[in-house]
Amino acid sequence: MARTYKALALLLTYPTPDLQVLAPQALQLIAEEGLLSKSLVTALRKLTVEIANDDIYDLQERYTELFDRTRSLSLNLYEHVHGESRDRGEAMVALLELYRANGLDLAANELPDFLPVFLEFLSTLPGPQAGSLLGEATHVLEAMGERLKTRGSAYRAVFGALARLASTQADPNALAALLSEPDDNPNDLEAIDKAWAETAVTFGPSDVGCPKADALVEAMMAEPGRQPRRAGASA
Repeated sequence: MARTYKALALLLTYPTPDLQVLAPQALQLIAEEGLLSKSLVTALRKLTVEIANDDIYDLQERYTELFDRTRSLSLNLYEHVHGESRDRGEAMVALLELYRANGLDLAANELPDFLPVFLEFLSTLPGPQAGSLLGEATHVLEAMGERLKTRGSAYRAVFGALARLASTQADPNALAALLSEPDDNPNDLEAIDKAWAETAVTFGPSDVGCPKADALVEAMMAEPGRQPRRAGASA
């Protein structure tokens, strides 16, 4: 069970004064666990310094513009495959059942496909299993990393770290399909309204892009000797 996943989840949460205090501790944990290269830890240090030292309101504004107002950077993974269609709801129900089967109960306001929640779940699993499940999302994560690189955002380091932790690399064709989609302008409110009104968004082939609930369930059920985590227990 890798605490690095939980630390990365923390760095991806909405900035608060508490996060500004905890971010350096998260980086220290990542460095001590040693799952990431020194270059990735250095890149994460840049993000950590930014979170810990920048004005909280500037941090919150940048975070909102990136992850809340830019659909191509949404931290809700199933949006990148299902949009707002019924399929997304069905997939989230299946993912939620998977969490519960392994002793992880979410708060009422937590969506199961929210990336920090998914990473919290991975932190409770054995390393190989977590890396395999993360590999189901590689295409979305690497595409998001490239978009963040274009924006010069220090958050790109988190997605570089996740790509390193995943057991499989992104399929080049699937990644190219993701990156061929228009990148949102968070200041174009008319375009944002139009995008959110669409019934579904498919970035590339329908069988690639993010961790599908059925693939997650199949992978979990195939894992021999798995030990469910008691709800509310620490990793």
